Amino acid sequence: MSIPPSEPLDDDAIKARLEALKSEHRDLDEVIDRLIEKAPFDQLQLQRLKKRKLGLKDQILRLESQLIPDIIA
Repeated sequence: MSIPPSEPLDDDAIKARLEALKSEHRDLDEVIDRLIEKAPFDQLQLQRLKKRKLGLKDQILRLESQLIPDIIA
């Protein structure tokens, strides 16, 4: 679920989206751990999961930065 950048979100919507992304990130962590435990494992699948996890982390950081107020020096 991707939100178009043209639509501004209020803080509650950002926080809700953050929680969903963090949950998915944790779930991917568990899936990756389980995959690695079973040798041999599919290296391509592992790469795809890690790439997805990294993309989620980027989205999380972007949303978290929206919650931080701009500080004018």
